[in-house]
Amino acid sequence: MSQAFPDVQVQARNWQQVAAAIDHTLFKPDTTREQIVQLSEEAIFFGFAAVAVNPCWINLAASILQGTSVKVATTIGFPLGANLSTVKRFEAFEAVRLGAQELDMVINIGALKSGDRTLVQSEIESAVEVAHDHNAILKVILETPLLTLEEKILSCQLSLAAKADFVKTATGFLGSATAEDVALLRGVVGDQAGVKASGGIRTAAAVNEMLDAGADRIGTSSAVAIMRELGAAEKI
Repeated sequence: MSQAFPDVQVQARNWQQVAAAIDHTLFKPDTTREQIVQLSEEAIFFGFAAVAVNPCWINLAASILQGTSVKVATTIGFPLGANLSTVKRFEAFEAVRLGAQELDMVINIGALKSGDRTLVQSEIESAVEVAHDHNAILKVILETPLLTLEEKILSCQLSLAAKADFVKTATGFLGSATAEDVALLRGVVGDQAGVKASGGIRTAAAVNEMLDAGADRIGTSSAVAIMRELGAAEKI
């Protein structure tokens, strides 16, 4: 049993099991076409759950991954969450139109901290509607490094009320995920939504810690290094 989370069973996982939980991410502003091709090919080779790319690369990634089990994920309102609600909805619509199957949307953090629950929940509901109308899923990025305990709990509750598919710790731009936050999110959402850990996860030990704490998905730009650390074959 885990010392940090005594109610969670620590599991031994092989690299294939870990790969199936990973969103293989690349959000650097200088990302090239060739890097997206490589990212997608790596995801197919290792069997990652999804590739997560900036919106301008959705179409390319979707064309490469068509017919595979790897999903195309993209970001909405990234990375600050401060876009207009109408812009977030339009981003979501364009993303699914281009082939995204998973949307990771940053909440309006300032609105949450200002006590505007209606705005936060309505933005999530709007994105959920677009996603579900196109057989896609919506993950809500809470940006936990900026939130108080009460705000973390509230943002999970608002996400559940809006029927989001996942709650997610962080963008990775403003701080890292912690196992404590993952356990907290899991405790709030229970089995009503998935939990994605993202932000500063760079090693196999960190991935397993997040999974043991209750994460269903892991967002990382170090996926290939993690696979090699776990003994996966070298990429073809």
